[in-house]
Amino acid sequence: MIKAIMHGCNGKMGQVITGICREDSQIEIVAGIDVYDGVTNDYPVFPNISVCDVKADVIIDFSNAKAVDDLLVYSVDKKIPVVLCTTGLTEEQLVRVREVSEQVAVLKSANMSLGINMLMELLKQAAVILAPAGFDMEIVEKHHNQKLDAPSGTALALADSMNEALGNAYEYKYDRSGERKKRDVHEIGISAVRGGSIVGEHEIIFAGLDEVITFEHTAYSRSVFGKGAVEAAKFLAGKPAGYYGMPDVIKETTRQA
Repeated sequence: MIKAIMHGCNGKMGQVITGICREDSQIEIVAGIDVYDGVTNDYPVFPNISVCDVKADVIIDFSNAKAVDDLLVYSVDKKIPVVLCTTGLTEEQLVRVREVSEQVAVLKSANMSLGINMLMELLKQAAVILAPAGFDMEIVEKHHNQKLDAPSGTALALADSMNEALGNAYEYKYDRSGERKKRDVHEIGISAVRGGSIVGEHEIIFAGLDEVITFEHTAYSRSVFGKGAVEAAKFLAGKPAGYYGMPDVIKETTRQA
């Protein structure tokens, strides 16, 4: 059985993943990391990963950007692969993640959903066809009012998938209120909405002359992300050093099926 450390165990996603692993015979959480101690778990919980002395095969991270630096140090020191799901990382942290992946397996994804990762592949195809034909590309993302980062990591990943397919020739526009000028042809607009208990909605708009094509993904519960994270942890345990993503998990799952 795969033994996992849940980094950010007492957060909403940490508790979702705890519940999923409890029902999964292939993986168990043997330790948790969280500064908040107001939740009772059936595994030991440490305030910081640096003091965790429990052996594990993989780390699942759903914490916050401030906690990621210690996580990466620990991962390298203990040679434990890490599924990195925290968003809002700085450019310096992203560079560090790449450096760490040269020493230990790292799987980073802004969104663990199978549907979102399939959507990224569809958007690549759509962008290559529609952008040269004059279609403007816009992304509108909606999340609950407790989400700290905006735009969401998923929205940025969706934009990146389109931009990469187009040779990274487009710039991202997050706010148009500060300037009065015509929309640039080579830009991808990204708008963030925060309200209520919205788990996650992403709408991608291709707006052309007299026609509009939209792609939309809606997450109705956090379990879709939790299930993906658990499958990623199973995939990553025992893998050699390298930088992995959800497409790698999907490919292996498809092969096994």
